[in-house]
Amino acid sequence: MAQPQHSSVRNRLLKAMSPADFALLQPHLERVSTELRQSLITPHEPIQQMFFPEAGFGSITTSGSGSQVEIGIVGREGLVGAIPVLLGSDRTPHECFVQSAGEMLRIETVALCAAARESASLNRLLLRYIMVQFVQAAQTALANATYTLDVRLARWLLMCQDRLDGDDLQITHEFISIMLGVRRPSTTLAVQALEGQRLIRARRGRITILDREALTALADDSYGLPEAEFGRLIEGA
Repeated sequence: MAQPQHSSVRNRLLKAMSPADFALLQPHLERVSTELRQSLITPHEPIQQMFFPEAGFGSITTSGSGSQVEIGIVGREGLVGAIPVLLGSDRTPHECFVQSAGEMLRIETVALCAAARESASLNRLLLRYIMVQFVQAAQTALANATYTLDVRLARWLLMCQDRLDGDDLQITHEFISIMLGVRRPSTTLAVQALEGQRLIRARRGRITILDREALTALADDSYGLPEAEFGRLIEGA
């Protein structure tokens, strides 16, 4: 299989690397297809492989008392497994699984860590990405604590669309409920509210975003800060 080229990679974190830093990773990158709900990181198990999404994205979730809640999304802007591995741990209590199927570039954890030790600039870029993930998690906590469910749903749909090509999201009400940490009837009401404003169209297993500008206005300050930080810390570096 041909090695991915720096000029053609779709992952924004890889694209932001210097040619020299990308060259350190290039021999170890393997393109793989992913399936819906495929496990990428298993809680409390050694992280032996990491993933740079190219198409589709993964959800980072935490669980307790029989509930599962999303605490982060990793798409083509990032690296699955970055926080625990790059901060010196070989495992995490959190799960990461594929929320939207697509393609990722897989790399052995030992190879990525060796490259980060060899290059100070690569290590700095990856640590800046961790900062972006922390900002995303903090913004999620803020949204869950202070915003109504329709606003939280608007934010979540925008974040998903950012990591996809097009306006269609293959998603069920039940899955949205898990990701937002609410009961399914509440999710149904929030979806209906957005549909009533003609911001989205909901069909069985699919949501289509009709008016992104209005959806962004509804999301207000709950959306945009992590995205701005990515531009400042990664693409503006």
